[in-house]
Amino acid sequence: MDQPDNIAVLRTRDFWTSLVLIVLSLFFLWKTTDIPLFGENRAGVSGVDWYNSAALVPLGIFSSMLILSFVLLGISIKAGGAQRALSMIGIGWDKAEALRFTTIGLTLIGYIVGLVPRVDFIIGGALIVTAMIYGYRGGHTNRMITSAIFVFAAGLYAFTAHTPQSEWNAHDDDWVALALWAILTAIVLIQGKGDAFARKLPIIAVLAPTILVCAMAFGFRQNVPARGGLIFKQIEYQYYVTLKPLWSQK
Repeated sequence: MDQPDNIAVLRTRDFWTSLVLIVLSLFFLWKTTDIPLFGENRAGVSGVDWYNSAALVPLGIFSSMLILSFVLLGISIKAGGAQRALSMIGIGWDKAEALRFTTIGLTLIGYIVGLVPRVDFIIGGALIVTAMIYGYRGGHTNRMITSAIFVFAAGLYAFTAHTPQSEWNAHDDDWVALALWAILTAIVLIQGKGDAFARKLPIIAVLAPTILVCAMAFGFRQNVPARGGLIFKQIEYQYYVTLKPLWSQK
């Protein structure tokens, strides 16, 4: 396949990808409307001032995702991707790409549906960061499957064990996700022996969600997912009981 054909195939894939992302963005924006934004009472939840609402972060994320999806759609249409896609020409998928798409979908479903509402943000974040980097760095099929299994299994357990919102602060799903992350990290370190990046990955996987959730909670004073999680609960306790009084005395 020559270079023009490659570009045409990519634009066709961009067209289908943008449509999927638009649908996902609209769905999650719609679900975000269940969170009070302007102080109203909705679904038994009393709202607060808009700048303290838990809806701000997901609204920003999925609004940005929606805008970028429309940009991608526009680029694909201008490049002829829509015409090729609608005529069912040039999709160019093979088994490897279908597997990549499937594993990414399962990973995101496990994380968004199962882990985000129920599992400690730091633990869930460490798991998905490790899975995404390990699974899709280098394009190894077995790693994609392994990563998807670990995240989806953690999400499935959290969802089935604690479906009602009243049970979202239970910690057994935190421990399950933490154990799966530890096992996946061990696999990364064993298979990446001699790889400097593989040794740094566990540190990156923990620091990234920790910094993000602390910035959301203490910097921007946002409500964060799974606030009563295994690790963040301890961080929040130490912040308000130990650190903040020290600053207040100055």
